[in-house]
Amino acid sequence: MAGYKPVVIQTYPVLGEKITQDTLYWNNYKTPVQIKEFGAVSKVDFSPQPPYNYAVTASSRIHIYGRYSQEPVKTFSRFKDTAYCATFRQDGQLLVAGSEDGVVQLFDISGRAPLRQFEGHTKAVHTVDFTADKYHVVSGADDYTVKLWDIPNSKEILTFKEHSDYVRCGCASKLNPDLFVTGSYDHTVKMFDARTNKNVLCVEHGQPVESVLLFPSGGLLVSAGGRYVKVWDMLKGGQLLVSLKNHHKTVTCLCLSSSGQRLLSGSLDRKVKIYSTTSYKVVHSFDYAASILSLALSHQDETVVVGMTNGILSVKHRKSEAKKESLPRRRRPAYRTFIKGKIYTKQRDDIVVTRPAKKHLEWYDRDLKSFRISKALDRVLEPNCVIKTPEVTVSIIKELNRRGVLANALAGRDEKEITRVLNFLIRNLSQPRFAPVLINAAEIIIDIYLPVIGQSSVVDKKFIVLQGLVEKEIDYQRELLETLGMMDMLFATMTRNGSAPVWEHVPAELPEEKTESPRQPSDTDKNS
Repeated sequence: MAGYKPVVIQTYPVLGEKITQDTLYWNNYKTPVQIKEFGAVSKVDFSPQPPYNYAVTASSRIHIYGRYSQEPVKTFSRFKDTAYCATFRQDGQLLVAGSEDGVVQLFDISGRAPLRQFEGHTKAVHTVDFTADKYHVVSGADDYTVKLWDIPNSKEILTFKEHSDYVRCGCASKLNPDLFVTGSYDHTVKMFDARTNKNVLCVEHGQPVESVLLFPSGGLLVSAGGRYVKVWDMLKGGQLLVSLKNHHKTVTCLCLSSSGQRLLSGSLDRKVKIYSTTSYKVVHSFDYAASILSLALSHQDETVVVGMTNGILSVKHRKSEAKKESLPRRRRPAYRTFIKGKIYTKQRDDIVVTRPAKKHLEWYDRDLKSFRISKALDRVLEPNCVIKTPEVTVSIIKELNRRGVLANALAGRDEKEITRVLNFLIRNLSQPRFAPVLINAAEIIIDIYLPVIGQSSVVDKKFIVLQGLVEKEIDYQRELLETLGMMDMLFATMTRNGSAPVWEHVPAELPEEKTESPRQPSDTDKNS
């Protein structure tokens, strides 16, 4: 047995996503911390100033969390009903929020009672924001109105009644204190100017608008509603630049990275998509356990906070760069120490004695070498091998089949062992690279254990799952063959039409009446 040849493990192309700079950047977060709130998290907003705390709006409370705290450092609960859209001012000292009863409340971060209460809306206020001058608040409500409030005097300045449905989102320009944008369920996004008492720009989104976002430069506007995220050029009168449809359900929230080069969108399909703002292609995505209602990024993208419909707040912190400790380096042998004698040049009369390199066999090769075929199959059915290197398991099954001993290796197994074999078949049978080998193994298993069907409910369930998998794969193959047949027919028709001479498509004779020039009617014809 000295000439035993190890089993050749067939290699396959590595399947997986392409590693890019965005993949490395957005995967560089720690395991998310989950915080349970009292209700669905409708808004998350980070303070623009250190220490970059964030406000979480859920149910009838607003919680202020520190960046690394799992317990709220402050709570505002002076709401009679559900609170909405708590938003920080640019200096991080004030917080404004709407509510279900139509009252807009202004809070000081260092206090608990509201500083101001703006009453004027008749229905729930779902969007509020501070203007660029810090002294005014914009609010939009379900009564179809948009109002501008003066903070020092606690008075209403303007009211816009140009929407025809609920106003559910909005934002103020960071550059111009007179401009602000609102989105409504009437499918429109309107830009208002406080100096004109009317909207100065209106774009049609085509779906109920759930979120709007202005770029820091003020030149681009992003709207989200339905499955669409649309980007508009404000400098060209609201021209549509791009329409993105990468979500499977309604898009609920938008966010920009700290550099402004990446746009994030959250959706009810439990995914967060990240787009490049130059090509507007998806460069990365996150998956979550529930539908997403709110999304926020902290300064320098250090923290990603996502609020979900089940009341879970998911917080992910960026990994800190490990600092290398400067330990005294131990002096190691020089390179020439390791290659001593290996670079010796053979002289004319020298005789070179070679030492054969010792080959180390894998455990399954050792078992095969000793004819322990069942033991070899058991080794490659271990969970670590099945999950990480299924090609090794398939190669051993193929080798046992080539030797004609696969049936012997599969026979005589108890319920636990045969379940492991069936689990592997269910997991990998539908993969094209493994299908030829595993289909043969499945047929052998069925032939061996068919007489004992019904003695174990666990094994019976596995056989039923395997049967369903095979039937589904047969249906896929049938549909594929039908599609290929249709494509062959189309290609054959195109080839025949393309190779036919031109004169075959031209009529042989044309009626002479169609070639004559039109004749002017004579006087006799007119009289008749």
